[in-house]
Amino acid sequence: MEAFRLTVPIGHLLVEQGVLTDDQCDRIMGEQESSGRPFGALAEELFGVSADAVERAWADQYALMAEKVDPSVARLDPAAIAMVDRRQAWQFRVLPMSFRAGQLTVCTTREHLVRALNFTTKHVAATCYFVLAKPEDLGAALMRHYPMEGMSREMVACSSEETVREAA
Repeated sequence: MEAFRLTVPIGHLLVEQGVLTDDQCDRIMGEQESSGRPFGALAEELFGVSADAVERAWADQYALMAEKVDPSVARLDPAAIAMVDRRQAWQFRVLPMSFRAGQLTVCTTREHLVRALNFTTKHVAATCYFVLAKPEDLGAALMRHYPMEGMSREMVACSSEETVREAA
């Protein structure tokens, strides 16, 4: 069963979420085979699937494969921590942890994965490898490494960017 969970296609997740039917998924896979285009892009184009739905399915797919960590007890590399400032860490719910195999290991939660990926792609000068944590564990680690007045570990469960703006 675990091997299956590690290879769940994005189309299957979109069908499970009720965004696509099995027939639509089959049609997209046929088109993908002949065109080589990404499944999500074809789902958007052919059946009007929203980019948000594709991103959610991708995050679910990634979460099935991602390493789970407890950053509140992990030893972090100061050079990694320096890759983002405290406002960025709280706003995007990212915790740079270490460098390994030439990549920056970044911790976030499943709920913040898409946002964290979008942020690091544009603003972090390193290839990032994401690991996932429980919101309360990430919150504790952010409190320790990026203390910010008005922020608390419970706020990591909140997705509102306004919370960070108000605290800054």
